[in-house]
Amino acid sequence: MSKLIIVESPTKAKTISGFLGKEYKVESSYGHVRDLPVSKLGVDVENNFEPSYTVPTKAKKTVTNLKKLASKAEMVYFATDEDREGEAISWHLQALLDVPAKKQKRIAFHEITKKAIQQALENPRDLDSFLVDAQQARRILDRLVGYKLSPLLWKKVARGLSAGRVQSVAVRLIVEREDEIKKFVAQEYWTIEGLAEYDKQDFKITVFQHQGKTLDKFDLDKGQAEIAVREITPAKLLVRQVEAREINKKPASPFTTSTLQQDANRRFGYSAKQTMMLAQQLYEGVHLGSEGHGGLITYMRTDSQNLSADFVASANEWIVKNFGEQYASSGGRKYRTKAKLAQEAHEAIRPTDVANTPDKVKQYLDSRQHKLYSLIWQRSVASQMVDATLETTSVIIDAKNTEWTLKATGSVIKFPGWQKVYATGSEENILPALKENDQVNLKNLDALQHFTMPPARYSEAGLVHAMEKLGIGRPSTYAPTIATIVERKYVDKIEKRLAPTEIGTVVNKLLIEHFPDIVDYNFTAEMENDLDKIAEGKKKWQPVIKEFYEPFARQLAMKEKEIDKKEITETATDEICEKCASPMVIKLGRFGRFLACTNYPDCKNTKPLGENGEAQEPEKTNEVCPKCNSPMIFKTGRFGKFLACSNYPECKTTKRVEQGTGVICPKCNKGEMVARKGRGGKFFYTCNKYPECQHITWSKPTGEYCPECKQLLIAGPKDTVKCEACDYTK
Repeated sequence: MSKLIIVESPTKAKTISGFLGKEYKVESSYGHVRDLPVSKLGVDVENNFEPSYTVPTKAKKTVTNLKKLASKAEMVYFATDEDREGEAISWHLQALLDVPAKKQKRIAFHEITKKAIQQALENPRDLDSFLVDAQQARRILDRLVGYKLSPLLWKKVARGLSAGRVQSVAVRLIVEREDEIKKFVAQEYWTIEGLAEYDKQDFKITVFQHQGKTLDKFDLDKGQAEIAVREITPAKLLVRQVEAREINKKPASPFTTSTLQQDANRRFGYSAKQTMMLAQQLYEGVHLGSEGHGGLITYMRTDSQNLSADFVASANEWIVKNFGEQYASSGGRKYRTKAKLAQEAHEAIRPTDVANTPDKVKQYLDSRQHKLYSLIWQRSVASQMVDATLETTSVIIDAKNTEWTLKATGSVIKFPGWQKVYATGSEENILPALKENDQVNLKNLDALQHFTMPPARYSEAGLVHAMEKLGIGRPSTYAPTIATIVERKYVDKIEKRLAPTEIGTVVNKLLIEHFPDIVDYNFTAEMENDLDKIAEGKKKWQPVIKEFYEPFARQLAMKEKEIDKKEITETATDEICEKCASPMVIKLGRFGRFLACTNYPDCKNTKPLGENGEAQEPEKTNEVCPKCNSPMIFKTGRFGKFLACSNYPECKTTKRVEQGTGVICPKCNKGEMVARKGRGGKFFYTCNKYPECQHITWSKPTGEYCPECKQLLIAGPKDTVKCEACDYTK
């Protein structure tokens, strides 16, 4: 072996190995090989914030192996991702492997293709110290906030809580949206809508003017709307005006990280984390039959909307070949990146080869990978096509001898342009060929009552959009931030929407009152800008951290003394403890509010609270404790409902509550598949004969079996069903 290439992942290593000759050996670092220690702060705040890095236990074997290989290599290429995180991994590897400067090179590439890898090897560069500094600064800032502020939350609220520079701001967005929903007062309004007919074609009409004045949303009440219906219904309806005009609709720009996450969430219901996992797979490479392994998309963590000249040229060539010259944009389209301080040298997310159409690669991808790849391919190609041309028609209709005027609008796609590839799903309302003085027939007309709707809770797509708009977080942080606040139980997912939990609301209130900068939108955005400036070499990382930390540390010391835990977590009640006759208070724990005896720790009596905030007696069961023969009761804990001995704390016996599915385990054919809740709060399904049978699936089993491989069918996204073993879906 003469040349060693080190990347982050084994999949990436496998793909690159297929492009190179025997003189190259490609190895994986399996992600980060050095990090701040878990057990302590790891940052010397007295010594210019010097970090103390350690090699995690799980990485020690990998580091030893890489050291051995590097010592024998003629040249070592550090080929980690091209962003800050990737640059930092290469920097850590260089420090650990102790390779002489003349024997090491840094290479970077935006896509994992043979051409891109060869070009990178021909054009190595030095390590970008500014990118490394920016990553270090972000890591140290997050560590200082997390390790300094989280213990305060443990002392003043509940153990196990955490705070984060970006995550706490994301929670604030969700809490404030919930406040808006609670404060919302619905307003009634009325519209008048119906159906008319001309030349045997029906079309929709609405009343839009009274006495020549255009009606505003709240202009009509019930009585006025009903009068209008009575007056218009017998009237003669004559077309006063027909106005048709052409509209050119431009294609959407190529995907950035945030827009990909938003579109995948809207169309397929994918979480931000799920989208990034699938995109990572497509980027690192999949098996493409006789062509071997190859990356299908470019790097998926980007805020740039740029496309390479090579891709633009190949996309236009494909468009002309498949649709004709009238569909191809002349000279290609260029897009200006809107995100602040976006890295213009990078590219948008696009297919590595436009010839790899979704149909061509479908056989090599699972259904989720194929959906995401299709979305990326279609959006990228569509971005280089001509505008779609729509003809919109507006028809003004007079109700004769009344003071009311009606309107009908519709549109027709005259030329699909980019919509030939990337359909938006918008519906056309096609009107008949109407002209002035034509009489139309009224088929029906109704006064319709409506109420204004409160703002919707954030979907993951909506939250990512809000964070991006405010300048909070960066492409690499959106998905992990959302995953963290859900995992920490600050936020619940309710019907695919994000709602704050009680503990999330309390922590948010505490942070706003006592640490306003930490959750201030502008402050957080400015901090992101400072990190970007470090990456550009315009600022030094230590002064940026110092400017943040010194006032933060002073505030932390003051609040340590100032904040009274009881004021935050306890509320007096009239409830009396039935065990010791002491008063009971409402306490706030990590998983919500509950009643607790004030005589703790001598009396450990607690009671759950119902939805109305009143004491809830323990739910009794027919089960008896196997250890002390006392009745078992239902309790709710971290992972949902469980059975507990009523003789607690003398007896601490507990039992898991299993939710049966009625589906026989396909592996042992004896047990039943039951629902259980994991540490992240997500349900999974396993055989109730565990540990004898260890069959498990993360999606709900249907009880049906795959017609192709006879394995169990499980629930898929958007009411689909898929096989747990093969690619079959329905």
